[in-house]
Amino acid sequence: MKILRIGTGAGFSGDRIGPAVDLARSGKLDYLVFECLAERTIALAQLDRLGDPAAGYDRRLEQRMRAVLPDCHRAGTRIITNMGAANPLEAARRTAEIAAELGLTLRVAAVLGDDVLDRIGPCVLEETGRPASDLGDRLVSANAYLGAEGIVEALARDADIVICGRVADPSLFVAPMIHAFGWPSIDDHRLIGQATVIGHLMECGAQVTGGYFADPGVKDVPDLATVGFPIAEVSQDGTAVITKLPGTGGLVSRATCIEQLLYELHDPARYFQPDVVADFSGVDFSEIGPNRVAVSGGAGAPATGRLKVSVGARDGWIGQGEISYAGPGAVARARLAGEITTERLAPFANLIEDMRVDIIGLNAILPADPSAPEPREVRLRVAARCTEIEAARAVSDEVEGLYLNGPAGGGGVATMVREVIGIRSTYLPKADVETHVHMFGEPA
Repeated sequence: MKILRIGTGAGFSGDRIGPAVDLARSGKLDYLVFECLAERTIALAQLDRLGDPAAGYDRRLEQRMRAVLPDCHRAGTRIITNMGAANPLEAARRTAEIAAELGLTLRVAAVLGDDVLDRIGPCVLEETGRPASDLGDRLVSANAYLGAEGIVEALARDADIVICGRVADPSLFVAPMIHAFGWPSIDDHRLIGQATVIGHLMECGAQVTGGYFADPGVKDVPDLATVGFPIAEVSQDGTAVITKLPGTGGLVSRATCIEQLLYELHDPARYFQPDVVADFSGVDFSEIGPNRVAVSGGAGAPATGRLKVSVGARDGWIGQGEISYAGPGAVARARLAGEITTERLAPFANLIEDMRVDIIGLNAILPADPSAPEPREVRLRVAARCTEIEAARAVSDEVEGLYLNGPAGGGGVATMVREVIGIRSTYLPKADVETHVHMFGEPA
């Protein structure tokens, strides 16, 4: 019986690269999947592309490809990733160049079609109830969540590396199962529902192997410093075993799998995806050995025929500054610094939409507890959302000015000003979104 081995090489754009190299070198994988795209990151990538038509893909693409391509080539492991972000065509072109520079002959596919900015205007946004066109020149991006079909087509054309933009995260894993097992595309809803369960378990990398799970004394995880990334061993019937490389740190248990299954889940019986409406309500986990959990019971119903679209728009600026105070009276000095800064920013009040003054260590996340001992050190954070960059700069400048113009003993100032790309949602009929594949390195 064929067992398909799929590893996760990244669960987000800033993920660690070492565990992916371990999988490429020792995982005996059929596929290595890098999931590196979030709604915010694709909007930022669109901004990069506006500034440079050759940019807009994941900034660590080259680092990742150079790290894993030689081992993947030796092992016959194919790569699937959404590191194409806002520019999968250029990402694929650059990847083909990197492979050539490494002396490797590889076929690289770009899956295109998720960029729907040219037809999004009439679509009504969920958040405002107004057409997207009302955003005017603030509108910078619109990316539809594609399903597995484009990746399946690329694999059928013998792509060694498939680079996508916005594709639903589980679909990155569903596609190789459809291709490898010859499943009837997306029409078998039980199989695709179960495959979506596996993809959902794998999409966040170390979250299913003990990362973002450990809580000392409550949920202990061994050797978290060397946490390994997950491997799914998938059978023809869609059942799978979630595991990791021997000798790596972390933990694969029924509990880690359940926590990951519940990630971003609202209705377990109706998990909307472009390939299927997955049903997680019957999923069963069984620990069958150390760091080996069998998963079964996923199901599904036909997809809705609509694709979610993530819409990015310019939404002003954030100005932020932080400064630390320590020793006796640290909280009182931080409070005074916050009051001074607020007063000095009064001339910009009409440009500031929202402002927070937090004392980290006292009240930044939870309300202050008046019965708790006063902390010995705190950090003041002033952050404001502004309509103009000048006001945002004033926020960071006034915090920095506290060095010599504020309470005693302030130190360690850090400031930041950045543009805000707000994310909104709408939907397009699937029939209005055309997916196609562009190949590099394909024989003429």
